[in-house]
Amino acid sequence: MTAPAQEMSDARQALQAAEQVQAPSYARAVYERAERLLRQAEEQLEAGDYSEARRLAAESRDWAIRARQDAEVR
Repeated sequence: MTAPAQEMSDARQALQAAEQVQAPSYARAVYERAERLLRQAEEQLEAGDYSEARRLAAESRDWAIRARQDAEVR
């Protein structure tokens, strides 16, 4: 199995998009969960568990998107 480069990139981009609408201020808990999941994905990537890293990165992306959406409606 190959490293989940695309999934990691997608998660980072989603977090950046959330930051641009001030999600850390307006959707803090959701944004912080996305950050935690990305850190866990990075740890799993370094450990060589690409399947778990991929899963965590996708979950991080989903939470970051939710944080962005929550921040946009406030």
